[in-house]
Amino acid sequence: MTPQERIQELTDTLNYYNFQYYQNSQSEIDDFTFDRMLEELVDLERQYPEFRRPDSPTLRVGGTISKEFATVYHRFPMLSLGNTYSETDLVEFDNRVRKGLDGADFEYICEQKFDGVALSLTYQNGVLVQGATRGDGVRGDDITANVRTIRTLPLKLHGTDVPALFEVRGEGFLPLSEFERINKEREDIGEPLLANPRNAASGTFKMQDSGMVAQRRLDCYMYSFLIDPEAAQAAGDQAEPVKTHEESLLALTRWGFNVSPTWKKCADIKEVMLYINEWETKRFTLPLATDGIVIKVNRYDQQRELGFTAKSPRWAIAFKFKAEAAATTLNSITYQVGRTGAVTPVANLTPVLLAGTVVKRASLHNANEIERLGIRLHDTVFVEKGGEIIPKVTGVDLTKRPADSEPVVYPTHCPACQTPLIRKEGEAHFYCPNEKGCPPQRQARFEHFIQRKAMNIESLGEGKIEMLIDKGLVQSPADFYDLTHGQLLGLEKVFADEETGKRRVVSFREKTVDNILKAIEKSKGQPFANVLFALGIRYVGNTTAEKLVDYFGNMDALMTAPYETLVTVPEVGPRIAESLAAWFAEPENVAYVERLRRAGLQFAGERKVVEVEGDSLAGKTFLYTGTFAAYSREELEAKIAANGGKLLSGVSKKLNYLIVGEGAGPSKISKATQLGVTMIDEAQFKAMLGE
Repeated sequence: MTPQERIQELTDTLNYYNFQYYQNSQSEIDDFTFDRMLEELVDLERQYPEFRRPDSPTLRVGGTISKEFATVYHRFPMLSLGNTYSETDLVEFDNRVRKGLDGADFEYICEQKFDGVALSLTYQNGVLVQGATRGDGVRGDDITANVRTIRTLPLKLHGTDVPALFEVRGEGFLPLSEFERINKEREDIGEPLLANPRNAASGTFKMQDSGMVAQRRLDCYMYSFLIDPEAAQAAGDQAEPVKTHEESLLALTRWGFNVSPTWKKCADIKEVMLYINEWETKRFTLPLATDGIVIKVNRYDQQRELGFTAKSPRWAIAFKFKAEAAATTLNSITYQVGRTGAVTPVANLTPVLLAGTVVKRASLHNANEIERLGIRLHDTVFVEKGGEIIPKVTGVDLTKRPADSEPVVYPTHCPACQTPLIRKEGEAHFYCPNEKGCPPQRQARFEHFIQRKAMNIESLGEGKIEMLIDKGLVQSPADFYDLTHGQLLGLEKVFADEETGKRRVVSFREKTVDNILKAIEKSKGQPFANVLFALGIRYVGNTTAEKLVDYFGNMDALMTAPYETLVTVPEVGPRIAESLAAWFAEPENVAYVERLRRAGLQFAGERKVVEVEGDSLAGKTFLYTGTFAAYSREELEAKIAANGGKLLSGVSKKLNYLIVGEGAGPSKISKATQLGVTMIDEAQFKAMLGE
């Protein structure tokens, strides 16, 4: 078989497995075999790039760097919809439609109004050729490389009736589960949390590195089919292959698109009202946030007859749900200890129905937030769902403050181990410094070690780890690699749910033990960056771990690096450098690393060598914000290093130059202005290089 034939075979086979998994929820092949086939395809395409197809599954993993996004002019303007919060307005809309159609019969299609990012996708001969953002409705940004990373989006369509050229529109989004996963990881290493899923999705679609986009696991729902009649006839297609919006949704589903099954055809405005009432609370069961219902006239000829205003179609309207909030009583505050020792206050509330679920607890974030809100125990507080996911306390009803309300006294000692808490200057959280002896920190350290981006030990979980700790079989994650079949077989523990009181038994039978030991052994193959992240060094996330591996290449070089060297690594500022130096200065941590080395874990990676171009930036410090026409983030960092400059991680008095690009962050510019830092644009930076 020739390389071209093998590429064709692998592409077709992997696309089939992807379609079965993401569209039909059927797994016909194990992950290991799939990954091996994908690796073979990647290698072949690297050797023979001329044979790579535009629907290659390797495009799913990203890797393309977009220095700037080209402008796309939409063939059909992406108009906004008129909004209403009133059922009376819906009746008036219905009357306008009826009048505009001279009393003719018509139907509506009701759909969820997803809270994501509007996307426009163009398919030619059944293959995705372009993905674009809405922009200003007339023109948007070409984000094709990023759109291709969406697993549920077909790169090549199925079916014999697919038009030669058409456009499909939909909503790109970050699933709630992914949003929570990403924020959990960010909280785990002390990074600021993402504000809400919609903003996170919007920012992800505009990332310059599609490889980073792929890691976010974006998704999309398609809801609109558009075709140019003249272009269709020129290509030999029907000018209008579907006559109604209902037919288009069925066709999109048939061709392999991810269409939300929540839409419904309604005979009249009364049925529309019933649909709205049904989904007012039911919408909270969906994998993404929704903020309303879109109502459209079903038939395309009637849509054309009704036409458009300057800003929106006359044949559609959006009914918006009111923001969900509730008032309830703050009964007490529990203080939870995380992996890094951060103590987070959680409000225990009188149960209240909010956004379709009963809320009993809500975040209070930190001591600063409690002080800002002026909260006292037994207050009536307002609770909302941030991004309709995480309940949080947003205010106090002072008119209902009881006489027996009590000021909140933040604890001075760890609620788990009674160690005195500390608070570093400039940080909002109090911390328990007892890393080794504090039970929740120890448990969380194990859970961090086994997670997917670390050692990926899938067969272990919270309950099993707790059992191993209780039985005295593990004191540190290094002990995982000394576990034997005889130690594990027959272990058993009864767990009781704190809320329901229900009991469940976790026991280690033969198959369970085999799976655990196989997963532990397999984890030895995880790359050095994953191992470094798994160590749980404060502030060292997976991205920082990759930067450190790129710079130092192996664990020995990293462990012996002084603070002055650490702080020069891209994206490693003083805070991270101090944390690394302090961690490796502890003999106990060095011994821990050596145990993992003896167990066979990977402590060397591929070091990216900096090619020296000159010394025009020697002795100068830089930071950048925004995007640039000539450089990706990685290229800009490499350029600074190659010319003797030093990259800082934040705006400070030590910063000489802030390079300001398109879409620059206002907070960095504001702080640079306050400190008198010199700000330069891309052209001025090039001039410093002599370009």
